[in-house]
Amino acid sequence: MCPSKKTENIQRGWLVAIGGGENKQKNPEILAKFHQLCGGDEARIMVIPTASKLKDTGQLYVELFEEMGGRAHSTPLNQREDCFSDDVRRSLEKTTGIFITGGNQLRLSTVIGGTPVAQSIRRLNASGIPVAGTSAGAAVISEHMIAGGRSRTTPREHGAIMAPGLGLTNKVIIDQHFRQRNRIGRLLSALSYNPFVSGLGIDENTAAFIDPAGVLEVVGSGAITVIDPAGLSHSSMHDARHMDPITLIGLKLHILAAGAHYDINSRLATPAPDDARDLREDP
Repeated sequence: MCPSKKTENIQRGWLVAIGGGENKQKNPEILAKFHQLCGGDEARIMVIPTASKLKDTGQLYVELFEEMGGRAHSTPLNQREDCFSDDVRRSLEKTTGIFITGGNQLRLSTVIGGTPVAQSIRRLNASGIPVAGTSAGAAVISEHMIAGGRSRTTPREHGAIMAPGLGLTNKVIIDQHFRQRNRIGRLLSALSYNPFVSGLGIDENTAAFIDPAGVLEVVGSGAITVIDPAGLSHSSMHDARHMDPITLIGLKLHILAAGAHYDINSRLATPAPDDARDLREDP
C-alpha cells in the first residue's frame, strides 16, 4: 500500500510519530507543536481513541488541545461498522488535524484498516492535513506495522509480529517506548523482513515530525534510533529456525536527539544546527 497521491499544487500533510509518554501538562512541547501545525487557535482536531480501552483517553486529549486554543472532539470508533458512518466521514472532512491515541495497535488495524475512515485519513493527509499518533497511534502510521513481539536486544526469527498499518508512509517502520522497553531487537527483526525501509525507534516523550518533503525533525527529551538497512549485505532470516538469533551485516545506525534531522527519502542524517556549528568550530 502506497500513500495516497497528493493533491496537485498542495503539499502533503505532516506526519507526527510520538514514542508515547509525552508530557501533557508540564511543558507539552510535542502536543503544542502539533496543535500549531493544525492551525493553532483555528484548529479543529479529531481525536481517535480506538486503540485505548480507557473511556476517558479521547476526552483527555480533547481537553488538552482545547486549552491550547481552537476546537477538538473525540470520535470513538469501537467497531468496524462505526467506520462506515457518513457522519464520521463528514466530520473528518471538517478537521484541520487528526490525532490517534495509544493503546493496542491491532485494535487500530482491525477496526479501522481498509474502511472508508482509513481511506479518508490517507486522502486528507495527502491533501495537507497533519496526522499524529502516539505509541500505538505512531506504529499504525506506516505501511508495515509492528503489531507485537518480545522486547530484547538480539534480533530473532519471529522477533516481531507484523500487520498492515494505515500506509501514510511506506518509507519507515516505527517502534515506540523504544529505549524504555529495550526494543532494538524487535525493530531489527522487523527490518529483516522489510530491508527496504528505515527503522525508527522512538523514545518516550520524543517525536518524529516528518515534513511534506519527508525530512524528519526530532522533538522532545529523548532520542530516535534510526536504523538504515540500505547497505545490508547479509541476512540469515530466510533460513533461521524458530526464535534463532539473526545475523545482519551492513546496517547503519544513527542516534538522533532534539533538533537533529533524517531525510526518509535520501536516508541522510544531519545534526541539530547548534551541533553542526560546534563541529565546524572544533579546532
